[in-house]
Amino acid sequence: MECYTQKIALTNARFFAYHGYYPEEQLIGNEFFLDITCTIHHLAGEDDDLANTINYELLYQLAKEEMAVPRKLLESVIKSIVDSIRKRTDKIDEITVNLRKNNPPFGGDRVMAEVSLCWQRNSSF
Repeated sequence: MECYTQKIALTNARFFAYHGYYPEEQLIGNEFFLDITCTIHHLAGEDDDLANTINYELLYQLAKEEMAVPRKLLESVIKSIVDSIRKRTDKIDEITVNLRKNNPPFGGDRVMAEVSLCWQRNSSF
């Protein structure tokens, strides 16, 4: 059986947020970069209808809401973003979220810390 897999993505969405394990991180904040990739098994370009795909504006808005809630762990942030996306649509077969923290406070020069999470629907086509 033949199947199309379509990816819809946001890359390098920049946020200033207050995530971090240490109290000073939650006080002074930091710059974060976020990637979200969603996979669906439908080719939306066939019918030119936004209702048959994932609106990347919605992905950005959901991420923005979750990034505004300070958390100690980046793992908690990306889990909340994945959960928020899953609650808003049932079309998605896979979601991958990557979150990078610019210059985490451990003395590295031009270092980024990154955490990723991938969720997949359990189904066969």
